[in-house]
Amino acid sequence: MSATLIARQLAAGHGDRTLFTALDLVVAPGDVIGLVGVNGAGKTTLLRTLAGLIPTESGGVSLSPPAANVGYLPQERERRADESVRDFLARRTGVAAAQAAMDAAAEDLASEEPGADDRYSAALERWLDLGGADLDERIAETDLGFDLDLPMAALSGGQAARAGMASLLLSRYDLYLLDEPTNDLDLDGLARLEAFVAGLRAGVVVVSHDREFLTRTVTKVLELDLAQSQVNLYGGGYGSYLEERDRARRHAREEFEEYSDKKEDLLERGRMQRAWMDKGVRNARRKATDGDKHVKNNRGETSEKQAAKARQTERLIERMEVVEEPRKEWELRMEIAAAPRSGAVVATLRDAVVHRGSFVLGPVTLQIDWADRVAITGANGSGKSTLLAAMLGRLPLDSGDRHLGPGVVIGEVDQARGLFLGDEPLVRAFGTAVPDWPDADVRTLLAKFGLKSAHVVRPAATLSPGERTRAALALLQARGVNLLVLDEPTNHLDLPAIEQLESALTSYTGTLLLVTHDRRMLEAVATNRHIEVGDGKVKG
Repeated sequence: MSATLIARQLAAGHGDRTLFTALDLVVAPGDVIGLVGVNGAGKTTLLRTLAGLIPTESGGVSLSPPAANVGYLPQERERRADESVRDFLARRTGVAAAQAAMDAAAEDLASEEPGADDRYSAALERWLDLGGADLDERIAETDLGFDLDLPMAALSGGQAARAGMASLLLSRYDLYLLDEPTNDLDLDGLARLEAFVAGLRAGVVVVSHDREFLTRTVTKVLELDLAQSQVNLYGGGYGSYLEERDRARRHAREEFEEYSDKKEDLLERGRMQRAWMDKGVRNARRKATDGDKHVKNNRGETSEKQAAKARQTERLIERMEVVEEPRKEWELRMEIAAAPRSGAVVATLRDAVVHRGSFVLGPVTLQIDWADRVAITGANGSGKSTLLAAMLGRLPLDSGDRHLGPGVVIGEVDQARGLFLGDEPLVRAFGTAVPDWPDADVRTLLAKFGLKSAHVVRPAATLSPGERTRAALALLQARGVNLLVLDEPTNHLDLPAIEQLESALTSYTGTLLLVTHDRRMLEAVATNRHIEVGDGKVKG
């Protein structure tokens, strides 16, 4: 079914902070609209509003036809303890909910409830549209590489990413709202996602901070400009958006400067005219005894002319169309504090073997030297995160040896951002990691990373994924490190923060271990070694 979504005059905010107002959007079949903006601009709020999961503060959202099936895929995959992979796929495709609605309508039909036949007919049609009739067969054909009856909570990060990707490929919605679908995907998964989105006839609104993915897929860009309190829709792809945005910002600055200069010139002219008028009045009073009527009249006329000119200048200023100064955007300025260098050998593994369930890493023999800059790549589930955990001592070795060199100070941004998942306030969780820092200094640093007073008092676990990632990056600036370990650092980060991280890595002089599937980051960050991990084996 072809479906069109129409949003008119939407508004949203958090507390007394406005996110966006007067937002209009039409998503037609075949549209792929990239939704961009800094963390906290309201992208997820907008997607959830379009999906009907939260009420509109003003305006409304309509679908044509009204019965169209809208699929919303959130950025954080909920792993329910009692849910198998098979059940997860049924839930994410919408088939489980459609099946429950159909079963309930069937019970009403058996009880001869009024209107039950219409409800059952509508539920059956929805179940069929979502692909319920052959979902089991299609799931069975899905090559995930692990048992479909495993609980989702038992999957590794890579396996969970593959399950999330499968749920998207199995879905048959009439319109897709995708929140960070590129997170945790490997290069193969990214290619499959790009092909899937490009092949859809349904409309798509997608939030992503993967610049290459946006370049390859989107046909329009909707920008939530938090700094200027504006909503801007750009036609064309992501590359065109960047050019048009920069041009628009440059023109806005030029228009304001032209307005400001012209207004200042008029104000200065008005000041001079009033000064001349005042001087003429003072002269006229001082020489009021002058008996020459012609001279006195001339002085009076001159003063009146200056007064008239001053009033004319004031009217010109009043009639000027006001051009507001473009607000200066908040910018993250990131540095990575360097600890004194470690020894020549930073870390070693010798014939190391690690078992994680049925997965086996190794045997691995690997040496990381001082100032090595290592890119670690491989498919999801191949063992990249396990390799890092084994090297850093977070996982016990089943056999073999490991060694961290003298003076190694580790700074880490892991996939789970694990330091900030507890119930204690962010300021306290952060302060525990840097016990010598006064509370005021902690708050000041977090504010530089966009985590203001309203953020730092909240339980850390309630922060958005992007906010938790910013906190993890702030920690790198707070404590000196000489071994920097980044495991998918771009997940959940907005584009300006990603670019700042890349810039900070350029000037970082210590040892770097970088795990990422962000193709632009792999190009931007200089490395001198490449390690490939596949099926528990390590090359490089």
